[in-house]
Amino acid sequence: MSTNLPPLSSIRAFEAASRHLSFTKAGDELGMTQAAVSYQIKLLEERLGFIVFERKPRKIDLTPKGALLAEGVVDAFGRLRQVFQDVTTAEATELVISSNTTFAVNWLASRMLSFQMQNPDIAVRLVSYGPWEKPQFDQADVTISACYPPPRGNLFIPIVSAKFTPMVSPRLAETIGGIKTPSDLLKLPIVDPDDPWWRIWFSAAGLPDADLAKWPTSRMGSQALEANRAIAGQGVAILTPYFCRQALRDGQLIQPFDLICEAEDEFWALSYQPLNKNSRKVRLFRDWVVSELKKDGLECPEAKPVGP
Repeated sequence: MSTNLPPLSSIRAFEAASRHLSFTKAGDELGMTQAAVSYQIKLLEERLGFIVFERKPRKIDLTPKGALLAEGVVDAFGRLRQVFQDVTTAEATELVISSNTTFAVNWLASRMLSFQMQNPDIAVRLVSYGPWEKPQFDQADVTISACYPPPRGNLFIPIVSAKFTPMVSPRLAETIGGIKTPSDLLKLPIVDPDDPWWRIWFSAAGLPDADLAKWPTSRMGSQALEANRAIAGQGVAILTPYFCRQALRDGQLIQPFDLICEAEDEFWALSYQPLNKNSRKVRLFRDWVVSELKKDGLECPEAKPVGP
């Protein structure tokens, strides 16, 4: 059998007054007048059927029943305050980043220490989603996506353009005496031959009818995975040079041709929900990403809402 609680406003007034043993101080804490607190206590006593405070000249004391009630009520409000403080603190100091595999592996993983050193009070939780998973834009503070546009209304910044060109392990290239013309690529295994970027690049290279059908279909769905296959000498991959700079510098991959194509309306985007636009942790991370990209020579526009 349930018992209806008295009005919350009366319970709050009682909790504050029982701690201060003063209607005036309780009112100051709650933003109420002394008379308003007294009125709420009166409503509570009428609801309970007994008095909880003994009114004396210039002071109040808890009655025995009031003291018993205060013990539980003050403890309950204390626990409530602690829960809200814990949740609020966690919300303010834990940054959840959802990112696709390519950006998480080829960009964030090697730079995250820099952000954490600059912002030691923010705990970062990076949640990467697989190649064939849709990003859950409402499950993270910030989302990095490529193939899936942010929901309408979200704020977003295009951060990396979808530029691409073939790359290959130098050892694999040596097996055919080096790569001198685009047609030489067709002598080697093609990683992800069904990737539409291949058709775009070969057409731009003067081979619109390049035969890719002889290679088995193997959609990896992630440049990070495709690059690893290329580094391992398993074939030629079509990749974004920006994400492969280290592998190119280290000689793990070579870019045989200067021709770089760009997919229209495709880019990696940093996005977040409108309710996070004033969040300190989101603002700090967004500005840090933009500053890191600027160091690499990439310019990012201001965040704007996703249109219809």
